[in-house]
Amino acid sequence: MVSPKGSILSSLTSRAEKTSIFICSASRVFPVGAMMASLMMASTAFAADATPAATTAAAEATQELPVVKVSDTADKKEKDGYQATKTRVGKMLQDPQDVPQAVTSVTRKLMDEQQVGSLREALRNVSGLTFNAAEGGRSGDNMMLRGFYTFGDIYLDGIRDTAQYNRETFNLEQVDVLRGSAAMLFGRGQAGGVINQVTKMAKLEDENRITGSLGNYDYRQFTGDFNKQLTDTAAIRVNVMDRYEETYRKNPANGDRPSFDRQGIAVSFGAGIGTDNELFLNHVYTQTRDVPDYGVNFVNGRPINRAVAGGTINDGTFYGSNKTFDNSDTRISTAIFTHKFSEDTQIRTQLRHADYERAYWAKTPSATLLPTDTLSAGGNATRKLDYETLTLQSDFLTKFNLAGMKHQFLTGVEYLKEDSYRQSLLNLGTTANPYYTSSQVTGTPSKFKADNYAYYVQDSIEFIPKWEVLLGVRRDEMRADYSSTTSPSLSYGENSYRTGLSWHQNDATHYYLSWSDSFSPTADLYQLTVAPLPPERSKTAELGGKWLFLDGDLSFRTAIYRTTKDWERSTDLESTASVLTKKRRTDGIEFEVAGRITDNWEMFSGLAFMDAKILEVAENVNANTGVITSADPRFKGQRARNTPPVTFNMWTTYSFAENWKVGGGFEAKGERYGYNPSTTNASSIFPNGEFTPNKLPGYTRWDAMVAYEQPKWAVRLNVKNLFDKEYYDAIYDNGGFSVPGNRRQAILTTELKF
Repeated sequence: MVSPKGSILSSLTSRAEKTSIFICSASRVFPVGAMMASLMMASTAFAADATPAATTAAAEATQELPVVKVSDTADKKEKDGYQATKTRVGKMLQDPQDVPQAVTSVTRKLMDEQQVGSLREALRNVSGLTFNAAEGGRSGDNMMLRGFYTFGDIYLDGIRDTAQYNRETFNLEQVDVLRGSAAMLFGRGQAGGVINQVTKMAKLEDENRITGSLGNYDYRQFTGDFNKQLTDTAAIRVNVMDRYEETYRKNPANGDRPSFDRQGIAVSFGAGIGTDNELFLNHVYTQTRDVPDYGVNFVNGRPINRAVAGGTINDGTFYGSNKTFDNSDTRISTAIFTHKFSEDTQIRTQLRHADYERAYWAKTPSATLLPTDTLSAGGNATRKLDYETLTLQSDFLTKFNLAGMKHQFLTGVEYLKEDSYRQSLLNLGTTANPYYTSSQVTGTPSKFKADNYAYYVQDSIEFIPKWEVLLGVRRDEMRADYSSTTSPSLSYGENSYRTGLSWHQNDATHYYLSWSDSFSPTADLYQLTVAPLPPERSKTAELGGKWLFLDGDLSFRTAIYRTTKDWERSTDLESTASVLTKKRRTDGIEFEVAGRITDNWEMFSGLAFMDAKILEVAENVNANTGVITSADPRFKGQRARNTPPVTFNMWTTYSFAENWKVGGGFEAKGERYGYNPSTTNASSIFPNGEFTPNKLPGYTRWDAMVAYEQPKWAVRLNVKNLFDKEYYDAIYDNGGFSVPGNRRQAILTTELKF
């Protein structure tokens, strides 16, 4: 007779073997590597062998009581909502309500209900954020936050993820945005804030979820989220994704459209989960095979909409074809080990290797010629890139009492090794009929190798009850070698600071005043200034308040801030000017609400007002002569690029009749400018002495959702851009062109849980 326990173990082993076969098969399709498959099988063997013979005999002689799992539905309900309860953007796991800086968290539930696929789409929920159109090699995820670049401030689980590529959300639990300067916590960076992607980690439960979606513009998506508990303290989680969609824009000569063709697999294995020694091994591989879209030109300060020879150029005119491409392969492997010395003391160490490969050929638009099948109209933007990093990061956290005061002490070290390569693609055709591949390159490559070292220390001190002071300092050192003949190397050491004063009036109320700074030598742009110039320096002062209402179900925050940046660098790799402005400032105020108003009514909304101005114009050094030139003085006092005076977003849902849910919301942005503020003679921008940059009109885009939900399955219909609004989503901030947003799109999704 086979014991019940033996049957369970046999079943576990069988199911785990099937899962292992799946992972091994997936590794052939996606180059994840055999490590995870081997790890899975080893863990299964451990689970099966962990029962000694004596224990088995005892199990046969005695009757075991069934295991009853107890869950807190109220807690799960809170975690599954729009209000995040945990974040690591402060280098430690804490409630966002306790962070003395503005934090916006986009939760998994919010992303699911909005049918979000990409990181870019998820960030539409972040007020004060706008999108940049690609140029000069800075294609990929490229956003502005509070009026400042964020391309170097995107992180994955607290480790820098700055490569130029398009990120997906299938493997993310939430996205946290820490606003303001944050170099003390994260090292070199910009002034707007930090965008941190939070990975889905293995957990101690059996839970599976698959979704399938179909929509117009040939939209189709499949996702799978499979979590298996292996032992009392070990589990494995696998997430997969396959998504394809097109847009309404079309090349009139051949009917081709821009498209997104993306796949991914992510594996997370956890051992010792919930113990004093926790180990997670994570790997994610994503692949994109997109047809890129560079938008349309500006004419007379507005996006083009005019008749030309043979037809009309408007928002629906696409200059690329299925021959053009944006191919990327991203592989990120991470080991995370946490040792708890006690409930209040722990050390957390991460080791990561990441490799980002990308090649693209995109057609830039023409202001005078219609697209052609031979792709002769417009220009060609080509690039082949390879960016490899190795990161070691270790944080020590402890709590203690000293001199009658409570301390929450953090110290850490970080090492980052970078190896980067960039080169243009070779035209295998002619000017009239160009043709590029992802493998044939030309010209001299741009390279850099860098070693980055950092040490940081921070203490949060409750000096009297309910009052805390935060003090933090970080030292960064960088040694880099460049292929440039005019700037072959870079060596620097910079200090960064963070301080804040908090008053926790009660458990539901937090008032704070904070100050922080950031720096960047622009070393991740493959270029340096010929003559030594100071690094970018940013300073942010922020006064804010955070409140919890309705027994903690609804959070509300507000913040008023001033951020000043010195020596703002150009992010356009093709630009001859390295400095955009000598001094720039953004003054702003933000409001945000997230959570449940009633048991059936949820809301997420943000409002941001920004006054972004140039205070001092740029000074640039000629690469050949070393002569210093100043930008046109008339730029002083003008509004900064791609920074609307107001942004507003809202999403809300209401459940009724037990299983039905309806929802909707909007994204609104004010007018945005595009121009080059480093121009020495800006007569074209100041006709008749009046500031007349290229402008994108403000817009409001509405979305809607209706769903029928059961505990084990659901059906959901999303309609994006409900009223079929013509709007422009992104602007090339130097002013040349803009990219229209997609027209009305309906997506039907089915979801199965088991």
